[in-house]
Amino acid sequence: MSFYSADLFVELSKDREEFQKIILDYYSDFGRSFPWRETDDPYAIWVSEIMLQQTQTERVLPKYREWMKVFPTIQSVAETPLSTLLSYWSGLGYNRRCKFLQDAAKQIMGNGGSFPSRTDDMKKLPGIGAYTAGAISAFAFNRPEVFIETNIRAVFIFFFFSEQGKVTDKELLPLIEQTLDRNDPRRWYYALMDYGAQLKKKTVNPGRLSAHYTKQSKFEGSLRQARGAIVRQLTRLENNALDLSFIEKEEHIDYQRLKKAAESLVAENILCKEDDKYFIVR
Repeated sequence: MSFYSADLFVELSKDREEFQKIILDYYSDFGRSFPWRETDDPYAIWVSEIMLQQTQTERVLPKYREWMKVFPTIQSVAETPLSTLLSYWSGLGYNRRCKFLQDAAKQIMGNGGSFPSRTDDMKKLPGIGAYTAGAISAFAFNRPEVFIETNIRAVFIFFFFSEQGKVTDKELLPLIEQTLDRNDPRRWYYALMDYGAQLKKKTVNPGRLSAHYTKQSKFEGSLRQARGAIVRQLTRLENNALDLSFIEKEEHIDYQRLKKAAESLVAENILCKEDDKYFIVR
């Protein structure tokens, strides 16, 4: 049955094979193509997964291509100054992800230079949790790991919990495990993600029925905006040191919000402060 058929909203059989056929048929016809899907290099897939966290695919795509051209290896990330990495990260937001990426790269290089193949070892790296480790295992190593993210969550709620609210991941994970294509988990998860992405465009997002659903806060006037402005201004400078009054004038953001943002960046070891000036850690 095509995703676009008139029967889309008809309650479907919960039969495992029928469910898999619907998802895989859709993927065969409408599956998306991305550069990180054309490789099984765990480093490249790791970079894509970190970039895709809370960031739309359309914004990630050009940044990913540029990043992989400039920083093609784990070693290149580990050895590049954080200020340079952040300048290439600019536009993706959530700069802490970039810091985690470098911290993890340094840890990997300290342990022989090869990306770990076991999920338990992946989760020991900064910024890698259960989902990211599971995704890397599936996409880089084609292992049948069980994990969930927003598009996968939308698919399972749509098919199996459309009449229920506050659906927990604990309820969904057994179904994800039962329906997992263990012969080709890589293709199966890509298919689920693509189906879920289109599902959210064609219907009211089923993810709203999740107990874990939260609407992203407004960017304008947020601490995120102030943090991004500080990092953006600092990456533009060769001497990489500024006081907040300069950023206040350049970005037209309230000084107190900038101060709170700067303090949070210092706490995360992205910035250092010296003589009332801030600079990116070296």
